[in-house]
Amino acid sequence: MSSQDAAQPHVDIKLGACHVRVLGTAHVSRASAEAVAREIESGDYDEVAIELCVNRHRGMVDPDTLERMDLFEVIRSGKVPMITAMLAMSAFQQRIAEQFGIEPGAEMRAAIEGARSRDLKLHLIDRDIGTTLRRIYRNVPWYKRMYLFSGLFASIIVDDEIPEEEIEALKEGDLLESTFAQFADNAHQIYQPLIDERDQYMAAHLLDIADSGARRVLAVVGAGHLKGIQRYLEAGIAERAARLRELDTVPTGASWVKHIPTLLVLLFVAGFVVGFMRSPALGWSLVMQWIFITGGLAALGTLVAGGHVLTILSAFLGAPLTTLHPAIGIGMVTAPVEAWIRKPTVADFRKLRKDTTSLSGWRHNRVARTFLVFFLSSLGAASGTYIAGFRIIHQVFH
Repeated sequence: MSSQDAAQPHVDIKLGACHVRVLGTAHVSRASAEAVAREIESGDYDEVAIELCVNRHRGMVDPDTLERMDLFEVIRSGKVPMITAMLAMSAFQQRIAEQFGIEPGAEMRAAIEGARSRDLKLHLIDRDIGTTLRRIYRNVPWYKRMYLFSGLFASIIVDDEIPEEEIEALKEGDLLESTFAQFADNAHQIYQPLIDERDQYMAAHLLDIADSGARRVLAVVGAGHLKGIQRYLEAGIAERAARLRELDTVPTGASWVKHIPTLLVLLFVAGFVVGFMRSPALGWSLVMQWIFITGGLAALGTLVAGGHVLTILSAFLGAPLTTLHPAIGIGMVTAPVEAWIRKPTVADFRKLRKDTTSLSGWRHNRVARTFLVFFLSSLGAASGTYIAGFRIIHQVFH
């Protein structure tokens, strides 16, 4: 290993007859990409493992994946929040990478290309990004979820350049962790699914690789995972197959939590009933407040997202009704309307990753704008539900 490579954080572990080098990298670091390439070119390894899941690997090697996305199916199947979050995280990485003239995930591309050129077996050892996001979502209290994931959009609004020294400092952490870093009060709630579980997941796969007869393995991971992976590799993981199945499962959450939206709706409806019982004038006043607050804030969110005037109207008319149905969100109305009125083109899909690096790009790319309309109209309607709901309760029961 050269003096340059020695500067890259790494650990060497012996697993039976298998030697594993776990190389820590920064996901947008030129130095890390060069170090990975040099390691593989040394000829010291028979197999390569990388911190990617199947979906992230497919997106990296097949840039046309997003072009084949069925936007209406994504909306119908409820995948908009997950894909929006993934695009926001990708934007954070893309902006930093462009600042220094390097492809996002260049160190992973170096590993993929190096393994291909030397005909080495390539292993994808990270957990699916969608599963990780859903497990984070489940681990955060329900009343903090919208606030937490709103932080993903901070990377879109902030345009300050970041010194390369700070980019190299990402070797001390994880890209996803950096995205959520501003929400320090939630750190303990996101750490387990975001970092520790993935440490276990990747260590379990490396142990499986060693057991399969591999002799010399290079594992390329974010340096924030080095210590955790080393700890689990040295301690071992009992019943690995069962543990991997558990880590791949999204918890259902406490049964009582899913009833909270229904209970709140029943409470607000009870407020309407009591209001009408007291006087029709009070009852209609409460109804109008509900309409204008929930509809108005949903429409405002849609306007901020750059939605069409008819989409804004659908938000205003639909939110007062969808907010009274716990299973239907206003985003399920506004997003299809926006996509139908302003049908995305092939060019919109092709430029999706590029356009989502800026707020103006989100508002002008028809695919990204549809996602933004879904998110901001939902955020507006949710805010309106609590504001209007508790105004009604205050007027009726005080």
